[in-house]
Amino acid sequence: MAEVYISQADGNEVFQAQYIPKQKAGPPPDSPIMKAYISTFPALGQITTINETTSVFTALLEVDATRASDPWQLSLWHSEGQEWRECPMDPVRNPSSHPTSLQTPNAIGQQLRRLYFTTPLAIHLPTNFTFKFRGGPDQPWKWVKDHQGSQDGIVMLKTVTSQDNFSPKLGDYVPNLNSDLKTENHRSQSPGTTLWSVEASIEGANGENSAIKDLTFGLPWGRGKFTRWFALVRIWAPWIAPRQGKSHFGLDKEAVLCSFLSNNGKHLALLAISGVDNVSTEFKSDNEGNVVLHIRNDGSEEGVSKVLVGLGDDFEAANAAVMYRARSLVMTAKKTSGEQRKEIEALHKGDESTKLWADNWYDGLTYCTWNALGQRLTEEKIIKAVETLAENKINVTNFIIDDNWQDIDYKGHGQFQHGWNGFEAEPVAFPKGLKHTVSLIREKQPSIQHVAVWHAIMGYWGGIAPDGKIAKVYKTEEVIRIDSKRRNLPLGGKMTVVAKEDVQRMYNDFYGFLSSCGVDAVKTDAQFILDTLSSAKARRDLISTYQDAWTVATLRHFSIKAISCMSQTPDILFHSQLPTNRPPILVRNSDDFFPEIPTSHPWHIFANAHNALFTQHLNVIPDWDMFQTVHDYSGFHAAARCVSGGPIYITDVPGQHNLDLINQMTGPTVRGKTVIFRPSVIGKSLDQYNGYDDDNLLCIGTYHGAAQTGTGIIGVFNISQRPLSELIPLSKFPGVVEAQYYIIRSHVSGLISKPLQVIDPSSLISISLSIRGYDILSSFPLRGFLSPITADTTWIANLGLLAKMAGAAAIVSSSITQDEHGKITLDTSLKALGVLGLYISELDSMDISDRFLISILGKVIPVGTVRKQGKVLEVDVERAWSEMGLKSGWSNEVEVRVYILPEH
Repeated sequence: MAEVYISQADGNEVFQAQYIPKQKAGPPPDSPIMKAYISTFPALGQITTINETTSVFTALLEVDATRASDPWQLSLWHSEGQEWRECPMDPVRNPSSHPTSLQTPNAIGQQLRRLYFTTPLAIHLPTNFTFKFRGGPDQPWKWVKDHQGSQDGIVMLKTVTSQDNFSPKLGDYVPNLNSDLKTENHRSQSPGTTLWSVEASIEGANGENSAIKDLTFGLPWGRGKFTRWFALVRIWAPWIAPRQGKSHFGLDKEAVLCSFLSNNGKHLALLAISGVDNVSTEFKSDNEGNVVLHIRNDGSEEGVSKVLVGLGDDFEAANAAVMYRARSLVMTAKKTSGEQRKEIEALHKGDESTKLWADNWYDGLTYCTWNALGQRLTEEKIIKAVETLAENKINVTNFIIDDNWQDIDYKGHGQFQHGWNGFEAEPVAFPKGLKHTVSLIREKQPSIQHVAVWHAIMGYWGGIAPDGKIAKVYKTEEVIRIDSKRRNLPLGGKMTVVAKEDVQRMYNDFYGFLSSCGVDAVKTDAQFILDTLSSAKARRDLISTYQDAWTVATLRHFSIKAISCMSQTPDILFHSQLPTNRPPILVRNSDDFFPEIPTSHPWHIFANAHNALFTQHLNVIPDWDMFQTVHDYSGFHAAARCVSGGPIYITDVPGQHNLDLINQMTGPTVRGKTVIFRPSVIGKSLDQYNGYDDDNLLCIGTYHGAAQTGTGIIGVFNISQRPLSELIPLSKFPGVVEAQYYIIRSHVSGLISKPLQVIDPSSLISISLSIRGYDILSSFPLRGFLSPITADTTWIANLGLLAKMAGAAAIVSSSITQDEHGKITLDTSLKALGVLGLYISELDSMDISDRFLISILGKVIPVGTVRKQGKVLEVDVERAWSEMGLKSGWSNEVEVRVYILPEH
């Protein structure tokens, strides 16, 4: 059992610690691997898919500086399933042929030197490989597995299979498929994939007892025929989390999604459908490693369990195949209520105001009280926090009053048994009422556009106080929650809730009250409590009723300004979050940020990145939770939020703020607001089969902008307890194409690579990260412009705002054109002020005053606001805006035009 931590509220233990895996211990300081370490591309311990039959293997040997001049030798050993063969590697002595390093010597470590070796190898079949090395001809060979624990790598040739070439029989891919299952092959909406639906019948519930059964599915690919598997399991009732394995399939928890990689590089993705006709399905495993269907029917009639299976040449395609089909199934089965349709139509009629709210809500910096102020909230504490934010010029747009503002009965053992009395705030802590507090928040910090309050889906953790005001106004019923074995989380037992007949009325009244107090957003938590109800009747009466009533009420009163939390239960994922019949909302993507549990931080980022492989297909914006800017892992968390594609919330203790870190995540708009820079694509793990303890860097990929002309971004995180190095190929960046030239920029160092192409085997980025280390690498496509005078080509890329973690996401639009005289025009629309960076290959030979004319809103900016930094032209838009006294006018954006004049 993991160590238990004590929180400050009610003496409750932070029980979630038991769900956070312990990190594998790092090597001791005197370990041999601290003196010599090998990283390679293709990577050891991973599976690499390549496009060409001949691959160049590159090895990076990092050695102690005192031994850098020794005659080191490396040798590649490989096998296509037969005998192993040796292939000596050649040292790469020409620095211009080395992989690109975008780190300063201090970042890499003064004691280590980098040596590179390469060799070509023809690949026709899946190939296992490893390396051995030695310090010279008179030294003994060492196998890399014995030296540093690195497992064999696998290289597979990428295949492209048309849908017509797949067998229509699922049994050809699941050899021991249960013959009792009904299967049907379908045309897939995801290119290069095929799809099956799998159905199993289950009897109806017997009175209050749901029908539950386990049914063997079979083993994808068959025993010994797959090399990796990945699953998203229900780590505990509210949350999903990743699991990975190799040749044996074994789950410790029920899963909603599984994927299996065959020995020849094909992927089978399995998705268990829930939230349709009161039937839920999950995956388990048996002792033989088979997939088992765990089916529950809460309905009174016989039901049907549904599973979808997608087959494709890559994971993303197979995953998309099952998710697209699932959405179609769920939306066909789900009838949108007239109330919901009416509220959605009202939103469309107010498109302009809805867009403004959305921009503020999704892209404004948010402050939350939870970790900052603790769970004994008072008006005084909240207003002090707001005043401190204002004093530090932290202009948050959204303010969330988290748990413990409500009037609750404090009966029972701990907060999980407390019931909700009435709509108004706790009378002692908020003596003048909620409206007074909200008015003060807005008065003390005018930048705050939206104020949200927390509440549980059924009122409070323990439902409704049986003797409270709410219980007197609305019809209630008593339900039983499944008993909990955790003594520190007594979620079991009886609970009073608003009955089915009055749920919608209660929500409408409650949200009407909140609106009258100036509250215009909600964070609705503890939604998993619906899934803990034990009675079949209660489950079929209340789960969808509460979800639908909440959806209608949020749309009616708050538009899109709602956060769904602790809601990753199968029924809610499919019933409420998958359909696209309403605007997307923010949904918490993983368990909490726990500032006091050191092992939770790398796991938090790892879990969110892998959960996003599923949640990217939901009609939601994944929310990676709040964090604190003054913390050992603050930069780590900040970088992860910036590549997540979701919102950014801080929960700083008043007065404890890292302003530099906040500035790296945000920027001021021309209207004085503070916005975050959110990429246009959801961030997700690029290596779904890599396990948490595999000693690999975690790569989170995202993208911003239009196809081919946008920016591919990779957040790189060391989640292990030892320093790590890797070689990252240009081809790994989202959205890159083979023929295009790119430059790569590091956020941490600001260094920029030489122009790279995917087809060049040396287009590798060498990166070394210490424990808790991170970086954000951005790939910018280059546009070439030929001078009509000199016939030289000038290569240009728009880098967005410099010194921002996701500065490319500050670009709203960008265009580069050249006229017949050779004048180049760069037009950039930015969502915030800051320093605009433009990569210009010939900048060294250009004079700013002779060759450049730069304007904002048509007015030429002062020369002092522009400077050259290597090949980057830096335009200080924020300083120019201030010095020129410019006003925003009708637009929220700032338009910058740069003319590059031809040579005289």
